[in-house]
Amino acid sequence: MHVIHHLGGRGGERSILVHGGAGNVAPRRRPLHAAGCLRAAREGARVLAEGGSALDAVERAVRVLEDDPLFNAGTGAVLNEEGHVELDASIMEGRGLRAGAVCALSDFAEPIAIARAALEDGRHVLYAAHGAARFARAMGFSPVGEAALITEAAREALAAVQQGAGRATSWAGSTVGAVARDASGLTAAATSTGGTANKRVGRVGDSPLIGAGTYADDEAGAVSTTGYGEGMIRLASAHSAVERMRAGCSAADAARGIIAHLAERLDVTGGVIAIDRRGRFGLARSTETMSWAAAGDWGEESGV
Repeated sequence: MHVIHHLGGRGGERSILVHGGAGNVAPRRRPLHAAGCLRAAREGARVLAEGGSALDAVERAVRVLEDDPLFNAGTGAVLNEEGHVELDASIMEGRGLRAGAVCALSDFAEPIAIARAALEDGRHVLYAAHGAARFARAMGFSPVGEAALITEAAREALAAVQQGAGRATSWAGSTVGAVARDASGLTAAATSTGGTANKRVGRVGDSPLIGAGTYADDEAGAVSTTGYGEGMIRLASAHSAVERMRAGCSAADAARGIIAHLAERLDVTGGVIAIDRRGRFGLARSTETMSWAAAGDWGEESGV
């Protein structure tokens, strides 16, 4: 039986909530993860305070986390079974339901910015692998080379999975995400990850899939998920959480309900962050930890 922890926040006209991934961070490292999330939330809140959109805010917050090697996104992302980086990311805004995403992307440090470029370009929602890299170059992004993205911690994590439990399906937390509402009422969500340690080459989880890892609709709210991606995909978790808010649930109850559904229906764990159309936020997890932070006109909070 999974124990579900959830929390609701008051939020406000301009609010942002970020997560640093559902998992089991060692106690000594938990303050570092909370601090990393708070830095990202503050950057997102700064964007909102300066008149930027919710879409700008979630992109900025996730970029901060992609650049932080503590988290499983961008630099420091986990490695697949052959020791390579394959990055997934998506972003969505709730007014026009525009979205952009990339998956199985290598050599680029800013997958969420490339996903944003796909949203703005508008021709397609999701680009994969070599096509994603080709799109990124066409949009003016420069590859940094895989070596610049791989950390020693990522190598150690892969070795531990391959030599220890030996589970090909083993997954690591620290996928990152953000949800926000701006003064105009626009909601947005963004999610970015390296996926699961020791994943098969070409595996794609929920993070780049609109409706599974990311969803936003101004009529209800915005959601980003983290955890066992296969379960999130099968239950369309992000969209389902938004629909719960549309039906009248608070952001916290919507997040808790989805995590409970994952546990009851599929016996898998994870985490959800949500913000409703009024800027009130909520989060839930069934893992040992999920680092998070929230900030806005009303102040700031963080935890693990």
